[in-house]
Formats: sequence, structure tokens, C-alpha cells
Amino acid sequence: MEKTLRRVLVITYYWPPAGGAGVQRWLKFVKYLSMMGWEALVYTPLNPEIPVEDRSLLDEIPPGTTIIKTPIREPYNFYKRFVGMKSTDRVAANFISDGSKPSFAQKVSVWIRGNFFIPDPRVFWVLLSVRFLKEMLAEDPVDLIVTSGPPHSMHLIGRRLKKSLGIPWVADFRDPWTNIDFYHELMLTSIADSIHHRLERKVVQTADLVVTVNKAMEEDFLSKGAKKVVVISNGFDEADMVESTAVFGEKLSFVHIGTLGETRNPLAFWTALGELIREQPSIAEHILVKLVGKVDHSVTQVVAKNELANLVEYVTYIPHMEAIKEQQNAGILLLLVNNTPTAKGIVTGKLFEYLATGRPILAIGPKDGEMADILHQTKAGKVFDFDEVNEIKQYIVGALEQFRKGLLVVEPQDLALYSRKELTRKLAMVMEEVVEQHKLR
Repeated sequence: MEKTLRRVLVITYYWPPAGGAGVQRWLKFVKYLSMMGWEALVYTPLNPEIPVEDRSLLDEIPPGTTIIKTPIREPYNFYKRFVGMKSTDRVAANFISDGSKPSFAQKVSVWIRGNFFIPDPRVFWVLLSVRFLKEMLAEDPVDLIVTSGPPHSMHLIGRRLKKSLGIPWVADFRDPWTNIDFYHELMLTSIADSIHHRLERKVVQTADLVVTVNKAMEEDFLSKGAKKVVVISNGFDEADMVESTAVFGEKLSFVHIGTLGETRNPLAFWTALGELIREQPSIAEHILVKLVGKVDHSVTQVVAKNELANLVEYVTYIPHMEAIKEQQNAGILLLLVNNTPTAKGIVTGKLFEYLATGRPILAIGPKDGEMADILHQTKAGKVFDFDEVNEIKQYIVGALEQFRKGLLVVEPQDLALYSRKELTRKLAMVMEEVVEQHKLR
């Protein structure tokens, strides 16, 4: 007899055609869950405010996947009018500056967002979604509910459904809630701050299982009363790593993929490169820095300050598969950790795709952090602390010499640990455990 598939309802704000890092995790999980004995139904907004669009990701949704969409009301149209943006402009998911001083209207908007839209501007979708999903699940039940955040309003939907229907619930955190690095920029009052923390505790204490992407978040949520926390990291999809001949060009390229905000701006790298070129001007003819994605004004400022503008190429957002090719063609991949109090626990999602490309990685961040541990384990790159200017200079000189000889290569180890398929296998097992334990109660 053929085994009946388990059914899971995945509640996520970010879903194709939305692009960016927030989409990848659950798109890949859904892609492979059907191979692990699970049928995934995806609930997502009909009209979300997405920072970037990547329609190529629609091709990755497994044929026959049930996608349920309902309209969402968000305050972004009002926000755009209030701060003078066009209705067609996209709102960034985090704090990226274009160089102009924040206007009074923008500051007021951030204050309103932090203190009145708790936990985030998608909160108006919670009650509407709960009502809709209660009716839907009464007629078409599932074995499990999973919510993916941020935005953390998705977890509020899951919590209400669990309390109303008794369906087991897994809360998956791609990023922290109150420990996110830009939390302090929300200009929260003490009352709003306490509400954020209270909601966070309620979510992690109510969920049957909390899933996170790193050990730091695991420890944080356990300290806040979570029953059980499992770490399932982000990863790479082997199907994305198409066989291709790398095209390096004549210059040694340092490539960064993704948003580059102020706290992730690699000051030591720019300083090291600037000093090196002033000491040996001819090196400028052999180096290129390529930044693919949104870049904060603070980055262009420090590039100019170090007289590196002629060496830096800026590329706006590109589809995911094109980003993979950029990584494969890189001389060296730049992996940057936010210089914030939580830096040791940060493991950026791009790390795993970087690993899969087999290109050397130059990482800047805590040498005793989780990212450094993974790079040491896989032997895929070199880690420098935020202020190691001289050490980075030496690395660049050595890398340039290796590049000229055709010897700039690495052989990463233990990559199977971070395969999306294997990570989904682990997820399917813990989901099965949650369902079985729920039956015993």
C-alpha cells in the first residue's frame, strides 16, 4: 500500500515572483518536501509589497503545488505618499540609505512603523488570514502548520490557528526578532519594546517546535522559553549549480552578492585596498571589485575616500541564476558579516551558495563566530576580523600572485551537510516527530 503523504500548510509572506534571500529557504524546502513524504500547501499574500522581483523563481515551484492567496492591506501606499516616493517605487526590506539625509517625514514614518505596526506592517493581515484559514482548514485539514518569518506577523497567524484548531505548529525564524541588528533603529518606546518582546516570547513558547538557522538564535529562543529548538541552516541547491566553465577575465575580481548596508560595509577591506594601491599603483590595473545588489551610500562614500571608484563596479539586482553565474566567475567571493553586537551568530544565507561554487572566500567578521566555524570546517576561505587591515593587504597580494599563476583555487569539504535536499530531509524528520508527538498528547 502506498504511504499517504503528510500535509503541511506553509504560511510565508515572501514567495515567487518575489526575489531576494527571503524567498529561497521555503521555496527550496517546498521543492524537496514532496520527495520526503510531505505535500505542501503555500499560503501567501496576493498583493505583497516586495523589495525585488524575480519571475524566474516561479519555475522552481513544483508542478501541482497548491498556492493559496488572499489580499493584504499594508500601509505602504500611504508611506510612499508621505515621504514623497512614487507609487511604483519599491520599499527596501531593511535600512539602506541613498545618501540623502532622512527627511522629517521618513523619521516620523520609522517611528510610526516601530511603535504602531507591531511586530511589522503586515499585522493587518493576521485576523483576515486566521478567519480565512480556519474555514479552509475545516474543510481541507492539514497535519501541520509552518510559519516563516520575518515578517513575524506570519507567526502570529500560526499561533492563533494553533490555539483555535489545535493543529501542531512549527515557527521557522530565518532572522531574529528583537535581536535583529536594525531593531534599535525602529526608535521604539519602552511600551512598544515590551510588546515586541512579549509577543516574541508568546510565539516561541506556544510553538510545538522552533526552527532557526544558527546556534545563536537557538540559544536565544531557548532562553525565552521555547519548548524545543532545532537548527536547520540555509544551504545551496545542487540543481542550481549548473556545470559551466568559469570566465575569470584578466583582472582578479572580488565579488559580493546581495544587499550591502552600512553595518556590513567592509571598511578594513577598502582601507587595505586603498593603501595597497597607493603603495603599488600598478596593482590597480589588475583588480576589480564587483558589488551585485543594493548598496548603501556609506559604501560609495568610503570607496571614494580610498580613491577606489575606478576599481568598483556596481550591479543592480539580477535574477537568482545570474547571481549564481556571477559567483562561479568570481576570482574571490567577499563574505561580509554585519559589525554589530550579534555578529558572532550571523551566518548569511549567501555563504552556502558561495561554498558550492568552489571559489575562494574572503570573509570579514568575528574569527570566533559561527560563520568562521563553517569556513574552517569546509576549508573554503580565510576569515579576517573587522580591523585586520594589514592582514587583508597581505592576503590580497598573495591572492593576486596565485591568480597570475592560475593557482587561485580551493577544494571545499563536507559540502553535503548544506545541500538543500539533505536539509529538507532533516526538516521532514523533525516535522514528522512534531506530528507524532502531538498525536500522543
